[in-house]
Amino acid sequence: MPKINAPWEIKRQLLIKAEEETDFSYGHKPEDRPINDYIRFGIVNLDKPAGPSSHEVTAWLKRILNIKEAGHGGTLDPKVTGILPIGLLEATKIIQALLISGKEYICVTRLHKQMPENRIKEVLQEFQGTIYQRPPLRSSVKRQLRTRKIYYIDLLEIADKDILFKVGCEAGTYIRKLSYDIGQALGCGAHMQELRRTRAGPLTEKDNLVSLHDVSYYYAQWQQKNDEKSLRQFIKPMEKALQLLPKIVIRDSAVDAICHGANLAAPGVLSLETNIITEDTVALFTQKDEAVAMARALKSTEETQKINRGLVAKTQRVLMPRGIYPKLWRGSQ
Repeated sequence: MPKINAPWEIKRQLLIKAEEETDFSYGHKPEDRPINDYIRFGIVNLDKPAGPSSHEVTAWLKRILNIKEAGHGGTLDPKVTGILPIGLLEATKIIQALLISGKEYICVTRLHKQMPENRIKEVLQEFQGTIYQRPPLRSSVKRQLRTRKIYYIDLLEIADKDILFKVGCEAGTYIRKLSYDIGQALGCGAHMQELRRTRAGPLTEKDNLVSLHDVSYYYAQWQQKNDEKSLRQFIKPMEKALQLLPKIVIRDSAVDAICHGANLAAPGVLSLETNIITEDTVALFTQKDEAVAMARALKSTEETQKINRGLVAKTQRVLMPRGIYPKLWRGSQ
């Protein structure tokens, strides 16, 4: 099957449509937000342990940080370990971006009898591309046949009947079912033995991955020593989770209108990334790299570059509170 690029493999360039200075009297660069806002608009790249559910881990994090709201970006089964991104407070709004981003896993699958290495490699490559999956019996969704994209599937090691492979896939792919299907295709049967998530959208194991113990330690350091660096050690700006969405940078004068739910008009665009296609989910940013909203593209990159009037994106999820930027607009756009 032809290879499908993973979201993190798509290369984009930022194109300038117009230029304008930003006013540093309003807003902050995400990494420079005051500590309370830093927490409020922060995410934690958590290393989930085996045993508890994703919901339990999120509840424990809320208790440690003494916050009322948090949400995770993609459920992991209790026995599965690895990346579980958790949005704090206002940052729960960006969880949708992680849910539509791709995932990567390292999986140990046990074959029910030994098979030749070349045959295993051959069958794994047959699963690269678009596959059909029916969710397993214990899943929380309807057991309807659906398609999922496998961006890559690479054999890493074979030990007796156990095979170790890395798979990059569309969100919502069931790796346990994939292991079963691989066994069926090999003609020997197979089941998933162990699984770890190594990527969730733009977040990888190299992006300040922390355990619950780390979180508890750093938070205690902040409480005892009032050391902001301790919190900034493991909490990252929510904008990190939006890195894989196509980006549109807007004028300061357009920000508050978007925060009130207005759609983005062509005059409000300063720059935008290449390869935006109509109906894509895009992220609207200020010139200080603050996330303003998630939106649905009404025009492609090329169309937006050419026009000076009309709507170019429909606001779907406002991320920035009203009033951070001044109201410099009249009525709706």
